[in-house]
Amino acid sequence: MELGGKSLLVTGGAGFIGSHLTDRLIRERPGNLVVVDNLWLGRLSNLDAAFAAFPGLKFYRTDITNVRALRDILRAEEVDIVFDLATIPLPASLVRPKWSARKIYEMALTVCELGRQGYYQTLVHCSSSEVYGTATYVPMDEEHPLLARTPYAAAKAAADLLVQSYQHTFGLDATIVRPFNNYGPRQNDANYAGIIPIVIRRIRAGQVPVIFGDGEQTRDYSFVTDVADGMVRVAANDAARGGVLNLASGEEITVNRLVRGLAAALDYDGPIEYAPDRPGDVRRHLAGIARAQRLIDYRPQTELETGLERTVAWYLQG
Repeated sequence: MELGGKSLLVTGGAGFIGSHLTDRLIRERPGNLVVVDNLWLGRLSNLDAAFAAFPGLKFYRTDITNVRALRDILRAEEVDIVFDLATIPLPASLVRPKWSARKIYEMALTVCELGRQGYYQTLVHCSSSEVYGTATYVPMDEEHPLLARTPYAAAKAAADLLVQSYQHTFGLDATIVRPFNNYGPRQNDANYAGIIPIVIRRIRAGQVPVIFGDGEQTRDYSFVTDVADGMVRVAANDAARGGVLNLASGEEITVNRLVRGLAAALDYDGPIEYAPDRPGDVRRHLAGIARAQRLIDYRPQTELETGLERTVAWYLQG
């Protein structure tokens, strides 16, 4: 499917991944581009480059669980494709589990129901590698069992099943993408921040960086612009649509290596503190990306060290 000339909408589009996806979509020359975000964690400033590059960009500040508001936006903007990235981050589910899980599910339900009612044509739904839990085998392909270990992961898995149920029952044209651990510029560094912005913030403040557990737990860290490009490729490629695709680097990185890389980028040679494991933390992640390579020619471009340098440079400019 050609995206040029289409009306595209990104939920959570002022957030970390969403804003980079918005930037990437502009290169497709859409006829209309719409961002919906309640700015709970997203920032309007994340869209500065997008507004400059695409003056017709529309922004609506609303919560997508507000069915009437989202319906009215979809109708007014005559949306063809929805990229659904709105979510509640994992750390929030450790503090407010009931609220987080309910919101994640309700967001997916709203988007699916409006798709069933014909308010848009195609859905690209953003899931998470957390639905897989700790690897039972590697690389973890899309057939890996769903072994969620946190309320966030369980809610994301439930949302995936909901999307698939609307596909099978109502013919919703939907694809699920499962990014692994994203990092890069604009990642939230305030409430419910992830390890990379937290480590950068602590080192810049003269504090010792902290690793939870022994640091030998692994993740598949993916630079955010690579993942955004993958999402666009999914939407544009008919062969990819209708299933589930992992988007990741295909490289297994220990948390120790990650933190050492950040320390090097910040010229920090001090100590590293170790703290008890976080609740629900997965032990091992390594993505299988063969399906994405085959169907959308997905080839991540950013090596970890290069990505960390770019990420640190962005935070130092802030």
